[in-house]
Amino acid sequence: MAKRDYYEVLGVGKSAGADEIKKAYRKLAIKYHPDKNPGDEAAEDKFKEAAEAYEVLSNQEKKAKYDRFGHAGMSGAGGFSGQGMNVEDIFESFGDIFGGAFGGFGGQGGGGQRGASVRRGSNLRVRVKLTLEEIASGVEKKIKVNKLVQAEGVEYTNCGTCGGSGRVMRVTQTFLGQMQTASACSTCSGTGKTISKSKAGVMPDGLERKETVLTIDIPAGVEEGMQLSVRGKGNDGPMGGPAGDLLVLIEELPHEHFARDGGNLHHDVHLNFADAALGASVEVPTLTGKAKIKIAPGTQSGKTLRLKSKGIPVLNSYETGDILIHVNIWTPQSISPEEKEILEKLRIAPNFQPNPNGTEKSFFNRMKEFFT
Repeated sequence: MAKRDYYEVLGVGKSAGADEIKKAYRKLAIKYHPDKNPGDEAAEDKFKEAAEAYEVLSNQEKKAKYDRFGHAGMSGAGGFSGQGMNVEDIFESFGDIFGGAFGGFGGQGGGGQRGASVRRGSNLRVRVKLTLEEIASGVEKKIKVNKLVQAEGVEYTNCGTCGGSGRVMRVTQTFLGQMQTASACSTCSGTGKTISKSKAGVMPDGLERKETVLTIDIPAGVEEGMQLSVRGKGNDGPMGGPAGDLLVLIEELPHEHFARDGGNLHHDVHLNFADAALGASVEVPTLTGKAKIKIAPGTQSGKTLRLKSKGIPVLNSYETGDILIHVNIWTPQSISPEEKEILEKLRIAPNFQPNPNGTEKSFFNRMKEFFT
């Protein structure tokens, strides 16, 4: 595939100055940075393409040659243009361009630090099941995980190939003179270390898999599907590198009495007709025990009562949700002859005849018409 014009790659004109070229390259480098696009080969290709364009256009001699001869004039120009360019070379040459925009890539700091790269361990993912009571108060959980850890008894020494620097220098002769570049040491993969003492079962990077008990603090107010990140509790890094993170996926267990809606909890209470008509004191559950609520005389089915601040704390907030009590009037499905006689008398009593629309029909008669 033919290479794109370097000015087109950076989105600048041929009259662009050094500052404009540098600014354009930095913008593209941050956009397609490997840390920002993990596993995205297309983004990595654009990252390399932008670096190649910047390498040429930021150098006055190469820029003049490119303006005159195009890509043909870059053949054999040295550096890492063209074939074999890799991300390590880009950071070695242009790391200071990023100005701390990223915490580092492959062990290279955002300020273009030189030296051995420190490989961070991979992240570890676990699923934690929580009750509403645990979510309401926050909880400390101990979980067993099978993770990669630094093997006991393993010893390291400086790499004999790179002397512990993690980099090897190479000098190439070009028509412009000698060009010196650095790349990651292939013997130690850029870590600057090799294993001098090991034991059976240990991986080549000094790690072994081991069942470990981890203690994690779950804050109050987490929700189903939320993912928490616990710094440094993941798999240990190769060759003594720092550990990755532990990613905790929250799973909320169903509750016997409550349905959750954010910080609020919903509960249905069922009353008999007498309690609704005469009023009563009813015991309802909470997350910390029980509470009594007063049912006012004449309470209608569908009314909602509120227990203020008895629900779930809202994460990263000082607010706490409520418990919402939904009143339902329970109707018996079978009654005794004596109860039927009482209800027959109530059916014709004026005070037991709802009059929502100005009619004189009793509630029972209107229900009878509805079902016939």
